[in-house]
Amino acid sequence: MKSKSLQVCILAGSPRKKGNTASLLKPFTEELLKRGAAVEHIRLHELHIEACVACRACQDVADRFGCVHDDDLQGVFESVAKSDCIVLATPIYSWYCTGPMKLTLDRFVYGFNKYYSSIKGLSLWKNKPLVIFTTCGYRIENGTGLFEGGMKHYCKHSQLVYMGMFAARDRGYNTPFVTDEKVAGAREFAIRLHERLATEDAAPEEPISVRVE
Repeated sequence: MKSKSLQVCILAGSPRKKGNTASLLKPFTEELLKRGAAVEHIRLHELHIEACVACRACQDVADRFGCVHDDDLQGVFESVAKSDCIVLATPIYSWYCTGPMKLTLDRFVYGFNKYYSSIKGLSLWKNKPLVIFTTCGYRIENGTGLFEGGMKHYCKHSQLVYMGMFAARDRGYNTPFVTDEKVAGAREFAIRLHERLATEDAAPEEPISVRVE
């Protein structure tokens, strides 16, 4: 990775272009760009994404997504496949990610992982680093715990490298969300992530954790 620009693919699950998650993705992205990374930002809410129907047609296709749905997720698959790191950016709704993000994760767990048919044990994104970038309304441990736990299992199953999480809490509609502390936290997360990705071994001894209550 040291010899080329790092390719970071941000999958943004929020329906709001100027919402809490988007407001902190801005300084996060700025820090990555400042360090020479190439960043692709994909707003999932603007795409046509069908739900997985568990038909397993993708399982007999070894070199590509192979999904029967001819929708926008085909292009997202290509972006994720060529990236050096995946960023799942989502607010927490009902203790988990948003709908478009969940649809994407459901389709990818089959399309990237060829585990269930004639091809056994092939992961098309093996060892690819993944991080979570999220905002929530409850205390962070309670608000993000289920999603982070779920994604740790998802990464283990998919042979991805779980790199850690940035999380910021919204204390209520009458309280300004964006603060200097949160912006600084988003920048710190980007810096630490880039430093980790720029090494030969991207797998951290401990996941990167930046949480701003």
